[in-house]
Amino acid sequence: MPTRLPISRLRIWQLAIPMRRKFSHAAAERAVAEPLVVAVELANGVVGYGETHPRPYVTGETTASVLAAIREVFVPRLVESGPTQFGEAIEAAAALPQVDDEGTVVTAARAAVELAMLDAYSRAFGKSLESLAGWVSETRLGAPGSVETARFGGVISASEPDRAARSIRKMRWGRLTHFKVKVGDAEDDARVRACAARLGRSLERGATTLRLDANAGWTLDQATERLQAWESLPIVSVEQPLARGALDEWVELTCRTSIPLMADESLVTIDDGEQLIDWSAASWFNIRISKNGGLIPSLRLAEMALENNVDVQLGCMVGETSILSAAGRWFLQLVPGVRFAEGSFGRFLLSEDIVGRSLRFGLGGRWTPMRGPGLGVEVREDRLTRLSMLPVVEVPL
Repeated sequence: MPTRLPISRLRIWQLAIPMRRKFSHAAAERAVAEPLVVAVELANGVVGYGETHPRPYVTGETTASVLAAIREVFVPRLVESGPTQFGEAIEAAAALPQVDDEGTVVTAARAAVELAMLDAYSRAFGKSLESLAGWVSETRLGAPGSVETARFGGVISASEPDRAARSIRKMRWGRLTHFKVKVGDAEDDARVRACAARLGRSLERGATTLRLDANAGWTLDQATERLQAWESLPIVSVEQPLARGALDEWVELTCRTSIPLMADESLVTIDDGEQLIDWSAASWFNIRISKNGGLIPSLRLAEMALENNVDVQLGCMVGETSILSAAGRWFLQLVPGVRFAEGSFGRFLLSEDIVGRSLRFGLGGRWTPMRGPGLGVEVREDRLTRLSMLPVVEVPL
């Protein structure tokens, strides 16, 4: 009879990693990355790591609520887990809930636990995370995914127009071609036009692209005024122009502008994706591994998008370490048709990473696919200890 391989130990680190530059948008300003890192240790000693970034304005979760959810929602399920093969481990990870018994979203907590499980069991059973594609979808997902099409791009924070344009110029030195500009404040129009002017003919020819992100910073009337004023600019999409939940306003906005709408904060759970499609409220999904609950729910959302002719962008949380960067690359390796990707900033943005070799994109936003074992990065626990705000949390199982 095959031997069960249960989880014997779970630990959590609360990190504070200074960023090389401050980043701001309509919903927040950040100079220090504060990821939560979860480690699960299997009975045979194999350890896997996951990462998450609680954002109250994204999923409603905080650091305190994530810690509580891990203890109260996920640990009881981990205690029951004891797969004998990788397929059973995937099933156990897939069964982790996106909401608790009271209906409260726990996707940030889920992401950290799920990634740690997948990392550990992939290593223990000697199986590649490519297996996830076949488990989620028999036909639509799988290697090589978007390895040849997806390129990482630059994100321009909500700064003065001249400074935003200078940022684009510097990023063009790195041969980046895709750019996203944060909007949602009084300098929107000047910032967008300054960035478009800096890209110039390359934008007109389609050699570079420009997307916007309002982080739910507009009302319907404000969004209408802004987007109608930019109709003549070749803008690919505007991300989260309106608040989460106002789907009737999203539909109305699609009638008022030709600029495609992308859902981000409105796209947290699988149910959210189904509602957006039912309402025809967005033509783009911004999928973020931490926000959406880990790799498996993210792949499910991508499959849903592909089935309904909705475009997919891989997003990220500001301040991600290479754990989430690796998960994002696995997503790209398994999902076809992705053109725009965010993340893999590594030490471009963080003063220090927690892995032996930090993942970051190269010239032109090009990147190297992951191979494993597990997620494919080697976490340094000495760095976790040094960068922790508080002592490591030991959760008994």
